[in-house]
Amino acid sequence: MTFSLSIGPLVSLIAGILILVMPRLLSTIVALYLIIMGILGLLGMHNLRF
Repeated sequence: MTFSLSIGPLVSLIAGILILVMPRLLSTIVALYLIIMGILGLLGMHNLRF
């Protein structure tokens, strides 16, 4: 059985959980998510898998 994990969905899941747990940090979490996804997109690593 092969298990692969993409970075984009993993970051989205972590951001969603943090927003549920700490809703006051919504703007910070969204900003960090956008920065991370933007950097990964520019570097061509949006399909990076583990």
